[in-house]
Amino acid sequence: QVQLVESGGGLVQAGGSLRLSCVASETINTDISRAWYRQAPGSPREFVAHVAATGYIGYADSVKGRFTVSKDSAKNTLYLQMHNIKPEDTAVYYCNFFGPGGIDYWGQGTQVTVSS
Repeated sequence: QVQLVESGGGLVQAGGSLRLSCVASETINTDISRAWYRQAPGSPREFVAHVAATGYIGYADSVKGRFTVSKDSAKNTLYLQMHNIKPEDTAVYYCNFFGPGGIDYWGQGTQVTVSS
């Protein structure tokens, strides 16, 4: 079972920046998509951004223009660069790798807290 480990969360002031990382414990030798989700207290988990297996990159409207998702396949790592962070970005951020053959891995999450 592949393990995903997120890091990079923390406490940041509104307007600041953070970079989240998600490292997979091993290389997945198939075409997979990689995504970031987040969940705020009392709210359902929501999509943030993804890099599809095709290379297509998509963002939720709420983060478009502020967040950038990228991957380093050689390092089995997915990143989320966050700029101009807002209080409403406060949430636990999760990475998700999914693809054919039932591949659906989730990390344990990293907390991002934004102070106004």
